[in-house]
Amino acid sequence: MSKSDTNQKKIQAIRGMNDLLPEQSPLWQYFEGQVRALMGRYGYDEIRTPVVEQTALFKRSIGEVTDIVEKEMYTFDDRNGDSLTLRPEGTASCVRAAMEHGLLHNQTQRLWYQGPMFRHERPQKGRYRQFHQIGVETFGLEGPDIDAEVILLSARLWQQLGLDRHVTLELNSLGSSEARAAYRDLLVAYFEQHAETLDEDSRRRLTSNPMRILDSKNPAMVDVIEGAPKLMDHLDDESREHFERLCAILDAAGIDYVINPRLVRGLDYYGRTVFEWTTTALGSQGTVCAGGRYDGLVEQLGGKPTPAVGFAMGIERLILLLETLELVPEEARGALDVYLLPMDEAATGPALLLGERLREALPELRAQLHCGGGSFKSRMKKADKSGARLALLLGEDELAEGSVTLKFLREEREQQRLPRAELADTLTSLLDSDTLA
Repeated sequence: MSKSDTNQKKIQAIRGMNDLLPEQSPLWQYFEGQVRALMGRYGYDEIRTPVVEQTALFKRSIGEVTDIVEKEMYTFDDRNGDSLTLRPEGTASCVRAAMEHGLLHNQTQRLWYQGPMFRHERPQKGRYRQFHQIGVETFGLEGPDIDAEVILLSARLWQQLGLDRHVTLELNSLGSSEARAAYRDLLVAYFEQHAETLDEDSRRRLTSNPMRILDSKNPAMVDVIEGAPKLMDHLDDESREHFERLCAILDAAGIDYVINPRLVRGLDYYGRTVFEWTTTALGSQGTVCAGGRYDGLVEQLGGKPTPAVGFAMGIERLILLLETLELVPEEARGALDVYLLPMDEAATGPALLLGERLREALPELRAQLHCGGGSFKSRMKKADKSGARLALLLGEDELAEGSVTLKFLREEREQQRLPRAELADTLTSLLDSDTLA
């Protein structure tokens, strides 16, 4: 190797785009498995879309005067000169795919997706430049019953994960586009009277997207925002009835919620119902799931008017929440059940075949074979380091007898030798017992 090679700068991951390491993967698999099973129980079908889309898709859907489009999108020209963007969120891609493939033609759809999203913002704990979301999108249903269903679905997920006591549902209605336009004029007039208290971002939004001022986290603006007109007081009759019926369904289902008149969401395509699930368990209040109704988006992208409602949740933040609250179940840690340990080279082949027979008999068994030789002491060290509950030892005596020695690695119990023909039943009994749980 030349000196110039050794002096080359070490290549590392891009800031804010993280590797998922083997010890973390089991928790992600557990979380994703819980979601996948839940979606099936509610009759939602999975859709997978590309991570790269035409830039125009996000400009037209999210809105050109949003922080996402103005500051955060990863946009580039490809070799044909087309402007492409790594998707910053999943709804627009889902709508584009549903329209392109005729899924919305005189049909209703309940869809869900998962995958990476990309935004160039300052990385912090639970918020990264490549992050992962799970989202739900429904099309063709306009009543408050489907709004309630997606909220109830998310509530059931929190219950399954043990998070239900640690999250709060916040609700609001943004009304119709006509009601919002009239409200926008009121809001601009109000904030113009208090222009001296607005920060730079809010002054910029005053002419482009004044409702986003209500979502400002600047503590110096708390009082002026609190005094602003409330959209809930200016809703059209249909939107008010829709919201009241939604609240009645949630009340009947026993779902607690807080009506937050400042909840506006950050994307232009929302109207009527908006909601967020928030938590204070990660320090300052943070959103772990957010969504609402976006009845105008399909038409905005060139399709026929189609009612739609959905939500998205950030996987990184929810997994951080599970870890912080110590709600990670043992089965989510991915520990091995058994470590197959041949005590010499002659036993390696039989140990390998034993492992295959056990996997055939016990499909849920997590078993790893020792490879690489070494002394008996080093083999036992590797067995212990593997995290397995049990070691299955095969040596000269075991091969001659057709037996196997079972050694307990996580508790003080005498090892035992038993016929290999009885091993599957013994493992089933041991691994299902509370003793090893």
